[in-house]
Amino acid sequence: MNIIKIIGTALLSVITLFIITKIMGHKQVAQLDFFDYVSGITIGSIGAELATNLEEPWKPLIALVIYGCVSILLNLLTHKIPKSRKYINGTPTILMSDQKLYRKNLKKAKLDLSDFMLLCREQGYFDLNDIQTAILEYNGKLSILPKASRRPATPEDLNITAKSTRLGIEVIMDGRIMQENLFRAGRDINWLDSSLKAEGYKQAKEIFLGIYYQDKNKLTLYSKE
Repeated sequence: MNIIKIIGTALLSVITLFIITKIMGHKQVAQLDFFDYVSGITIGSIGAELATNLEEPWKPLIALVIYGCVSILLNLLTHKIPKSRKYINGTPTILMSDQKLYRKNLKKAKLDLSDFMLLCREQGYFDLNDIQTAILEYNGKLSILPKASRRPATPEDLNITAKSTRLGIEVIMDGRIMQENLFRAGRDINWLDSSLKAEGYKQAKEIFLGIYYQDKNKLTLYSKE
């Protein structure tokens, strides 16, 4: 009987967590703000308790639903009343701008210089002279605006008109011809066979992945090892 109770409460925990996570949305598994982080950990802990509480499973179940509802209500509140985001999620903090480090803001963000320089290196900036502005976002990520002289040149900078690009279409996957994708690309089996023979292959089974780029009219093939 205890085994049945254990299985039942475990399934109840999994189903409840799944439903609450679906309702709360992908934000819980993407970039989290402070409250989402705390509520995510708490909901997980309560879910584990629900899975093992055989005597009174309704207690952690109620707590689980309450935490989920509070998270949903706070998300609705920040969407309906944008000003509330400042108090619930926090605000971005400028840590550096125009060669000036803001000591008070670093202290407010609970970062010392070593932490700040680590975050810069993670973004690919090993020289602080390359940075125009560094902002700590409310989710804990560091956003960096490089100096104009350090930014990659764009076609607009070079007075070049760039052609629009399209995503590649997988026409062969693991040796199988994706006929629907092939037709969507405006090609047929005869064209594919001719393209394979031109590259020295006899059949699609020899190909691990084949991608057709419409904008370049090019078929890229990756053979099986």
